Amino acid sequence: MSKLRVAVIGAGSISEVHFNSYAKNEHVELVAVCDLIEERARANADKYGAGKVYTNYLDLLADPDIDAVSICTWNNTHVEISIAALEAGKHVLVEKPMSTDLDKALLLQDAVKRTGKKLQVGFVRRYSSSAKVLKKFIDAGDLGEIYYAKASILRRLGNPGGWFSDVERSGGGPLMDIGVHIIDLCWYLMGRPKVVSVTGNTYKKLGNRSNIKNLDFYKAADFDSSKNTVEDLANALIRFENGASLFVDVSFTLHAKTPRSTVEIFGEKGGAEIEPDFVIVSEKHDTILNMHPQVNYPGFNVEEAFQNEINHFVSSALGLAELISPVEDGVEITKILCGIYESSIKGHEICF
Repeated sequence: MSKLRVAVIGAGSISEVHFNSYAKNEHVELVAVCDLIEERARANADKYGAGKVYTNYLDLLADPDIDAVSICTWNNTHVEISIAALEAGKHVLVEKPMSTDLDKALLLQDAVKRTGKKLQVGFVRRYSSSAKVLKKFIDAGDLGEIYYAKASILRRLGNPGGWFSDVERSGGGPLMDIGVHIIDLCWYLMGRPKVVSVTGNTYKKLGNRSNIKNLDFYKAADFDSSKNTVEDLANALIRFENGASLFVDVSFTLHAKTPRSTVEIFGEKGGAEIEPDFVIVSEKHDTILNMHPQVNYPGFNVEEAFQNEINHFVSSALGLAELISPVEDGVEITKILCGIYESSIKGHEICF
């Protein structure tokens, strides 16, 4: 089998799991690394055996020795770089959120159709073993019609600062950074129904709480406690055309006793918890059953999920598999995210 010649654009924190996963895939040759900071690009190129270093992504995309790219840049650049990559004849894996603007998301969808190249959106939670197993149960009808889901990722202290807290580059705070993951996971497991309305709220009450001592949390490389223009907390009720609904809340900082992450779905014949544990709930012989599927990583394991995601992208780019997180899904999730912010600003439900 021929190898896929890959480049990574953006050598910040999220790129590490891309680099590691590509390095473990025997069908990949890592060709190049691009970053605005040349030293950072060169350090990763040396570490992972890439022969070329760029500081301008357009120069990288002009390289005929590259078949595919991972885009790991600021959120507000995802669409621009993705379109340029597609038009340069490259397959694309773009980190989430695919876009921070619905009109731009639609332009990217048009570019995918026009160029005929593959674009996979980085909805990594779809690729965890627990999600893959649960999807088989759902597709077989074991849970019946899924009519409700609820999900939370609540950090009591966890604003990364830097570009994450700059709304111009990130597009938003916890909703864009972590909310996108659980919204997509629930929507995917619910069968990807079309969204009809969104009611959302965002709050800016606590800032980044840099005054807190004795508790450590991840900080971006460009962390600056004086700069923060994103929300602390977002919540939303999302309604779909089949009558199903999804409730979600996410925070960077909140006066909560403990941080927590939960994802649950509910159907006519059964339900499931997929984070933090993996449990399928049903009933038989007038008895409620809590079933614990035996998988290597119950819940969400970052390393495993990213490896599965990268492996699937490589297979898709080589023509061996169909995409399971295509651009169309990125558009629908962008519609939901933008609808939540619009609803919060306008103070009422947004209908599509």
